Amino acid sequence: MQTLGQILSSSAAEYGEKIALVIGETSWSYRRLSGLANRMSNSLAEMGIKQGDRVTLYGANSLEWIVSYYAILQVGAVVNPINVMLTAEEVKYVLGDCGAKAIIASVEKGSALVGQLQETDVEALILYGNDIPAGAVAFDDLISNGSDHYDIKVPPLESLSTICYTSGTTGKPKGAMLSHRAVATNIAMTKLMHGRTVNDVAVTALPCPHVYGNVVMSAMFQSGAKLVVHPVFDPDVMLTSMQKHRATVFDGVPTMYMFMLNHPQAASFDLTSLRLCTVGGQPMPPAKMKAVEHLFGCNLIELWGMTELGGLGTTFAWNGEYKHGSIGVPIPYVSARIADIDNPSEEMPRGEVGELMIRGGIVMDGYFGNEQATRETIDQDGWLHTGDLASMDKQGYISIVDRKKDMILTAGYNIYPAEIERVLSSHSDVALAAVGSVPDELKGELAKAYIIAKEGCSPTQEEIITFCREHLAAYKVPRAVQFVDDVPKTSTGKIMRRELHKLNA
Repeated sequence: MQTLGQILSSSAAEYGEKIALVIGETSWSYRRLSGLANRMSNSLAEMGIKQGDRVTLYGANSLEWIVSYYAILQVGAVVNPINVMLTAEEVKYVLGDCGAKAIIASVEKGSALVGQLQETDVEALILYGNDIPAGAVAFDDLISNGSDHYDIKVPPLESLSTICYTSGTTGKPKGAMLSHRAVATNIAMTKLMHGRTVNDVAVTALPCPHVYGNVVMSAMFQSGAKLVVHPVFDPDVMLTSMQKHRATVFDGVPTMYMFMLNHPQAASFDLTSLRLCTVGGQPMPPAKMKAVEHLFGCNLIELWGMTELGGLGTTFAWNGEYKHGSIGVPIPYVSARIADIDNPSEEMPRGEVGELMIRGGIVMDGYFGNEQATRETIDQDGWLHTGDLASMDKQGYISIVDRKKDMILTAGYNIYPAEIERVLSSHSDVALAAVGSVPDELKGELAKAYIIAKEGCSPTQEEIITFCREHLAAYKVPRAVQFVDDVPKTSTGKIMRRELHKLNA
């Protein structure tokens, strides 16, 4: 098994001048991309970055981000990819928490850190882009000269490769520690389960710092495939790119697919080259999944993963049976169980809801510098508490019910927003639906729906509520509906349910 730092060099040796990466109108071969990473590795080593040092990456999808990612790993250092949406204050917390020795960032993001790192262990601030401010090192200077050859450091597979910080919705962010073995296993199984080969072309706008985008990136490069990267998601740009590059694979989150479905000219794009689409991040309503398959002309299979696993934990095989509304089965070398919420040592019967728990080589080593949070998340037998409520059917297929933290408690009844969202999304006039909670003096909480209508449609609140009454138990029916132009989303496009209340009219 390869360490993460060996991926680019191995592919360069095998695939040479084959196109590895496309961004905008520029492309790079495997040999050229590996050469740039080697130049950066040489520069990092000259700056004193060594095995075990933490280096933070802070920026949107770009050539510089990708080159830096592999360069950091090639010197044996630990990469700390952080969410591009973090503020300078939040970044400083992460830098201090993980003890980063250097930070590589886009000038748009990193300029705010100039002169602000005195209380951290950071010795070098490396910025890429135009107009590099004084006090920072220019990325271009580090790769403009030097050798395209670098003797890659190969640490033990069990050694730390990555520290990924969680979103911090319940307090300070926690740094999930992932070994080379954990992430490399996830990459290999993503490649295997989705049948990625040298002949594939993937168009993506998934953020590279996020585990979903990260594992897709490395799986493509390890396969010798072509990766077409976009810095941000735009439905028109994405559909145009898939048509132009004859994409065979598209990986996205539900909101991406829903916005593409709502594109007024969606049917006019030639997407016949696609062989597979995957969706993860949040449950996607089966009605919308069927609509995507009809539009794209290929299978859409669901996957599920989390930061603490370094990527996906379950999915379907690309060439096997699959089922809409299910996240599939555990990937090879991984076990899953549905545990009793009140007594995690007990397993729930098939078909009943409990907490999804995962065990295997992809599970994180723990949270950096936080033993208490580690003990609360990973039990003594190695089972990881995911925080997701799920069930498992007789075939072993797992279905996510919802996040434990998103559950709405109405007069003693448990309401799962994802269930309501699936019903709302099946309405012919609804492009996207999100459900949050609003306080109620008598019942504690009530469900409220936030809806983006399809182009050219104008549904009413009464129509939506009537539709829900036909498909949901009375206590699950939203008590209010608000039509919106957009909903709060994370950098990956996941709906932030706990932020929906800010839209309240």
